[in-house]
Amino acid sequence: MSFRGKFVALINPAPRFLGAVFCGFAILASSACNKKGTPDWDTPGGATPATTVSTPAPLPKEVEPPKPSVPAETKAATEPSQSPAASPTESGLRFISYNVENWLTMDRYVKKKTVKGAPKPDSEKQAVIRILVRQHPDVIGICEIGTAADLAEIQENLKTAGLDLPNSHYTGGSDPTRHLGFLSRFPITSTAKPAETEYQLAGQTYGINRGILDATIEARGKSYRFVGVHLKSKRDSEQGDEEAIRMSEARLLRRHVDSIFKADAEARLIVYGDFNDTRATNPLKLITGKYNDLTYLTAIPAKDAHQEAWTHYWALNDIYSRIDFIMVAKALRKEVNFPEAKIIDDDEWNAASDHRPVMAIFR
Repeated sequence: MSFRGKFVALINPAPRFLGAVFCGFAILASSACNKKGTPDWDTPGGATPATTVSTPAPLPKEVEPPKPSVPAETKAATEPSQSPAASPTESGLRFISYNVENWLTMDRYVKKKTVKGAPKPDSEKQAVIRILVRQHPDVIGICEIGTAADLAEIQENLKTAGLDLPNSHYTGGSDPTRHLGFLSRFPITSTAKPAETEYQLAGQTYGINRGILDATIEARGKSYRFVGVHLKSKRDSEQGDEEAIRMSEARLLRRHVDSIFKADAEARLIVYGDFNDTRATNPLKLITGKYNDLTYLTAIPAKDAHQEAWTHYWALNDIYSRIDFIMVAKALRKEVNFPEAKIIDDDEWNAASDHRPVMAIFR
């Protein structure tokens, strides 16, 4: 081979090598563009560097366009796994608090039209059921359901999918639309109602909107008293300032909690729900109480698989926040399996609700 031929042979691989390097960088860059960071709302004083959330944020439900159908050839690759998680241990009680987002009949915006008296779409209902079945809870505290028949529908759908929670309790407040539900594998031994359900605001008397659910179960020789709430949202209200309403409802909840402790200082109490406020706000401080007090409620720390703590995405304002909590009394703190508490970041969370469920396990 001539000197010119040898020289050409040496330099010919260079473009191919440089092209491969360029393509590699291009692939990495395009992958990074698809990532969506979310703040760690559970960190006092500021946010930590965001980690990846694979599910893009939705538009508000009222303006959300129809979701595109998945081609048959790619459906199997994109659907979340339907296999249940590992079976629960016999020594632990698994509890989930979950706002299922309007499992009720209401006016909805569907395909650019308002549909009067429409139920929660079946696709959203089934996503809720699949998420819950995959976590196999023993007890579920549910926010934002409509009628008792809606709670019975959730119960029946869970049973059909393999999760039998035969015991239920249903209650509400002054809001005729949204209520609270409770499902349990174990017998409900008693229920209670708060002594006070009304508050004064700007010279007017109002009733707590969604009420206070109070149910006690007996599980494996232990009693657990669950108190659930769904406090006023941050949306404007004709009643007055939404924060003042939420503070008034928080005060009613705390008075009910104090009445429980007055009757039994060692009450095995779990307070849970959608509080519509974050940890450092006045309503949450009022509910948890003074740290050194015997009646203090510990909000169980929980994060998802990405070490993020948000439980709700408010699409209209593009806000991620931690507003769903499970709190426990002093008598139960030693039984909480703190490392196993979690915010459930199931792939279908956004198809089911604007909230993510929170789970606590009691030894």
